[in-house]
Amino acid sequence: MTLDSVSSTLYEAFVRKNPAETEFHQAVYEVLHAIQPVLRRSPELRDAAILERLCEPERQLMFRVVWTDDSRRVQVNRGFRVGFNSALGPYKGGLRFHRDVTLGTIKFLAFEQIFKNALTGLGIGAGKGGSDFDPTGRSDTEIMSFCQAFMTELHRHIGPATDVPAGDIGVGSREIGYLFGQYKRLTNRYDSGTLTGKDPLLGGIPARPEATGYGTVYFLQAMLAARGESLDGYTAVVSGSGNVAFHAIAKLRELGAVPVVCSDSGGYVHDPAGIDLEVLRDLKVTRRERLSAYPEHVPSARFFPGEFPWDVPCDVALPCATQNELDEQDALRLVKNDVRAVAEGANMPCTPAAVQIFREAGVALAPGKAANAGGVATSALEMRQNAARDRWTFDHTDRTLRKVMEDIHTECLSTAEEHGLSGDYVIGANIAGFRTVVAAMEANGYI
Repeated sequence: MTLDSVSSTLYEAFVRKNPAETEFHQAVYEVLHAIQPVLRRSPELRDAAILERLCEPERQLMFRVVWTDDSRRVQVNRGFRVGFNSALGPYKGGLRFHRDVTLGTIKFLAFEQIFKNALTGLGIGAGKGGSDFDPTGRSDTEIMSFCQAFMTELHRHIGPATDVPAGDIGVGSREIGYLFGQYKRLTNRYDSGTLTGKDPLLGGIPARPEATGYGTVYFLQAMLAARGESLDGYTAVVSGSGNVAFHAIAKLRELGAVPVVCSDSGGYVHDPAGIDLEVLRDLKVTRRERLSAYPEHVPSARFFPGEFPWDVPCDVALPCATQNELDEQDALRLVKNDVRAVAEGANMPCTPAAVQIFREAGVALAPGKAANAGGVATSALEMRQNAARDRWTFDHTDRTLRKVMEDIHTECLSTAEEHGLSGDYVIGANIAGFRTVVAAMEANGYI
């Protein structure tokens, strides 16, 4: 994948301004490459410095988070919040608590969020945040203490019309509840629309935990339908075993597919009869154990320590764990085993080389900024519910989510066809999101 001379010069300057942030570089390069047809048709975009503005966050926050653990030792972490683009609405995006989080990680995620959020059509800008705090092995009291310290620093920068954080890796409804409680305590305001992913008792929307996984499968289902295929009887390999992967597996089973693999950082489990959801829920949600214990409950299954799942033959593959988890060799193995479609449930889980292999092999590829949009779409629906002081049902939320994902699929497909690249969802998603954001940026003026 190469850029034209003007975009290449811009990209080189961008890399110099953001050194050592390789994931951020990768995300920007993909977009710059994908939108080349638009830039050729609309050279005036360069005169308005659209690309320079698009690649520069509107604001970047980094702050110290001091808290005390159960042993009364003082701990110090870094907190981050990047507001990348607010042309379409208040900043919207999750908080990630993980030991590997850096400012570069947050910038990459927030940049991806620009196009993902634009594709939803729900009037939300793009942001992301988090901390290098590792919740693994921490007690509820420690997690609450950290969340309260984190929100003490963050609360002055967020609000329902400014910036609306949600959850991401390491941040579920428990953490959101602790964060929201501290926000309410500090501001003396019950602005339930300030955070999404809340427990329904606090104004959360039903189906939010399921939304990202369900949305990925809804997009995959629409993508296969466009090719005259269905999920019924298809074998699926899913990476990860957290919230996104679990609910993707559940929806795959509901639609007649047989998900035979899931994974965690220790390796992957292969269950030829299909992953047992009750066993998986008990291990990962109730007892918070490793997947290596799965064969103790399902003797026919086998755990492969330290390995990735992409050599298991399948019809559809869903990388739902983390960025750059599926590389060139993994893609070659999947293609050799006649994979039909790949749907990214995580943010940028396929490396550029893997993406190129899938495209050259004619494998249907649903990019994360489209297939992964169900979570943030449902968060935007939670904002709508909160603004109306309403209570949605699970079925109503799920039906609305499905419609949003089907609309995103249609827009990506039609945009690719418009540019003579029928079936290229990577190009379609990037251009469709780009055009929407650029139109809003132009309407806002040079700001």
